[in-house]
Formats: sequence, C-alpha cells, structure tokens
Amino acid sequence: MAITARGTGFGLLLLLSGLIAGCDDGAKQQQAAAPAVVPAVTVVKVESKDLRPSVSFSARVEALHKVDLRARIEGYLDKQDFAEGASVKTGDLLYVIEKAPYEAKVAAAEASVAVAKARLDRTEIELTRQTTLVTKEAAAQTKLDDARTARNEAKGQYDRLMAELDQAKLQLSYTEIRAPIDGRIGKSLLSVGSFVSPQSGTLATIVQQDPIGVTFPVTQRDLLAVREKMGDNAKLTDHTVYVEIGKGKRYQYPGKVDFLDVAVNTGTDAVNVRATFPNPQGLLVDGQLVTAIVEASSPEPTLVVPVNAIQIDQSGPFVLIVNAEKKIEVRRVELLKQDANFVAVAKGLAAGDLVVTEGVQKVKPGQVVDPTEVKPEA
Repeated sequence: MAITARGTGFGLLLLLSGLIAGCDDGAKQQQAAAPAVVPAVTVVKVESKDLRPSVSFSARVEALHKVDLRARIEGYLDKQDFAEGASVKTGDLLYVIEKAPYEAKVAAAEASVAVAKARLDRTEIELTRQTTLVTKEAAAQTKLDDARTARNEAKGQYDRLMAELDQAKLQLSYTEIRAPIDGRIGKSLLSVGSFVSPQSGTLATIVQQDPIGVTFPVTQRDLLAVREKMGDNAKLTDHTVYVEIGKGKRYQYPGKVDFLDVAVNTGTDAVNVRATFPNPQGLLVDGQLVTAIVEASSPEPTLVVPVNAIQIDQSGPFVLIVNAEKKIEVRRVELLKQDANFVAVAKGLAAGDLVVTEGVQKVKPGQVVDPTEVKPEA
C-alpha cells in the first residue's frame, strides 16, 4: 500500500508540472501574438510665410537733447516753480534767484546813464553852436575842436554806461531760470533757500522725451550679417528699425536710422548707430536697455514652425519630424527669429515637413508613430 501511495503522488506531481508548462506556453504565445503599441504624436506641417529679414542688436535709449540747468549768477534760491518728474515746455519758469540785489544794480546803472545822456546832449548843443560860429568866422577853430572832443568824451562815457546797464539787465534776467527745451525735468538737487552760483553745479536736468534716440554698436561682423540676410547692397539707413521692450514686446512706433558715427571704437571694432523714434507716451526712457531690430523693407518667403516644436541639446536646436514611413527623424535647424507662437527657420527643413509638437517625450529616432496633424495657431 505504501508503494502504491508513493506512485500515486509522483503521478500527480507530473500531471501538475505538465499543466503549469502548458499555461506558460499559452501566455508566451498570447504575448507574441499581441501587437506593439504605437505612440500617438501631434504634428504640424511646416509652412512658408512672407517675413521681413531682420538683425537684432543690444541697444540703449539715449535722449536726443539733455540739458543740465545751472545758475549763471550768485544768490539765494528764492523759488522752485515745477514738480519733479513733470513735463515742461520751452520757456517755462523753473527757478527764481533773489532779484533785489540785481534790480538795485539796474536802477543804479539807469541813473548813471541818465546823467551821461544829459552831459552828451549838452556837448552836442555846444558842438553845434561852435560849428556855426566857426562857419561865420565868429569863433576860433580851437573852440570847435574843444567842443568836438568834449562831445566825443561824453559819447564814450554814455556808451560805456549803457553797456553796464545792459549787463545789469542781463544779470537780472539770469535770476529767472527757464526751460530751454521741451521734456521732463528730474529731481531738484538744491532746495529753496540754498545759496547758488555758477560753481554750484547742476540744479536739475531736463531730458527731451519726444522724439527720442536708440543707439546701438554695429561691428564689421554685424554689417556682414546684414548684407547676408538682406542683400549685398543693404544699408542700415535703408531699413526700418524696431525696438523690443522686454522679451518679445515690440514698441508700437517704428524708427529710422539718422546717424552713424564718423569713427570706429578701436576697443570693440564697432561704430555707433542711432535711430530716432516717436515717444509721445514716454515709454522709452533715457538710459533704458532695449533690443533694436533692423528689419528689411520688403518681405521674403520664410519657413516657420511652432515654438513648441523646437528642442535644444548640447549640439544646438533641432526638431523631430515624421517621415513618409511614419518614423521619427531628427533634423538639426538654424533659427532666424521668434515671436510668441512661431520660429523662423533658415536651414534644416522643407515646406510640407511634419514636425512633432506634442508627444516628443514618448518617442525616439526610428520609431514608428501614429501622427495626428493639426493646424498651427494663428
């Protein structure tokens, strides 16, 4: 009986082993029969758009006119007639220096002139009388010579005192400091009651706001880039200049190049270029760092792709495309410029290529994918 039981247990073990082996073979066959999952990706067709070639430069806003207000005479600052940071017009009264000492000088000079004028009138009368007498041979020639000399001396004295009066009036006019240009005035560096003189330095600064300049250095390499992108005969003065304030925020008014410096900076091998812009709202501020974009006058067909199609690694920018076999390919690209939605591409793509915009993380080169084409955003 023991032998029979041992034989029965051994048979059951063989039977169970066969069943397990059969299950494993079935699972393997099912796995082999299941098709591989093809990842889904979203693609956009590369399009050609008419864009204007452009070259960008780091630039700084510079006022076309900037005036430091200074005192031309000595005296105590009697009045400040402006709000700091406000806009001022040419001729606006800004400061008043105490007038009394200079008004007194004008009054004294006017009195001296009056005395000199009376003396001149008397010598003129005497000269006329002596001229008549000499003509009638009723007086000696020496009398006429003496009268003429006295008249000339009186005239010289009168002219000298008139010049002193003009100088006194000029100094009196300097007690009022007025705006020489339109613009915005900065902080007052001296307060009312301070003693000022020509040695006191700047009282305040006026900066012209509209129009305003944007200056940027252009190297020889930059000039070659302009010619390469815009043609061999391209000149900076032939093209429109735009300004970007911050990343991608283009200033609404275009500008034009109006000045190229006459000398090259030997340290940077660059020449300074200035473009002028309307600035009615004062958005461009003197000293502000911006980006100047020199744009061609006529558009050219340019390939564009959505921003989210561009990938970057250590070798530079690239895109993933889906080829005719629905396989992923890597294309290295050379970029031109970018806006909020699109990137202009110079090299690496052709019109009609399908670039992957979504699902990039799920695929690798050579892999078969299931592409879904969508229209790019406007």
